Amino acid sequence: MTRDFTTADVAIGPHRLEGSLYLPQSPQGLIIFAHGSGSSRFSPRNRYVAERLVAQGFACLLFDLLTATEGELRRNVFDIELLGARVGEAIAWTAESDAARLPIGLFGASTGAAAALVAAADEPRVAAVVSRGGRPDLAGDALRRVQAPTLLIVGGLDYGVIELNRSAQQLLRCRNRLDIVPGATHLFEEPGTLESAVERATKWFVENLCASRGAVDE
Repeated sequence: MTRDFTTADVAIGPHRLEGSLYLPQSPQGLIIFAHGSGSSRFSPRNRYVAERLVAQGFACLLFDLLTATEGELRRNVFDIELLGARVGEAIAWTAESDAARLPIGLFGASTGAAAALVAAADEPRVAAVVSRGGRPDLAGDALRRVQAPTLLIVGGLDYGVIELNRSAQQLLRCRNRLDIVPGATHLFEEPGTLESAVERATKWFVENLCASRGAVDE
């Protein structure tokens, strides 16, 4: 399934964070991406996921969580509270964007998953969260406050991270599920594993964002 879409360079919030907004025709929701440590809006895996989601009719926003200067400080890369606040700025920015009335989903990878969950804990506009190869445990007490349905996707060979996801899942009070992709390591580099993760994420967003949009339209 393919759809026509446009892309636009955008500046997010008071820190003018650089981003790329993908807008298909008649989008049914907006997915905001939170990349992991050492990555950026140019993450090839997140861009692949975004292109697949756009093909299903979702708008996608990929943006840098830190400015270039901030990214030079190693401590900022792992400051989950700071990164979560930046995801919050992106959510606030959407109110003035072309995607203003769309239900919002968050897609986080690695440490970005924790940032997404921290933002979701304080933002009722978030209708769904997906973590891919994430570290949701780093979200700490914020996990208990997340209300949006949350899907945790982990590689079956990502030893240690599976256990951390299971521990985080025990703290979630929202509807949630842990999906393990057989044969996948942390980066989902094995043939077919990233595609499997995308299929699971897409289904989760379709189920939750489309239902949320119907409630808003009513």
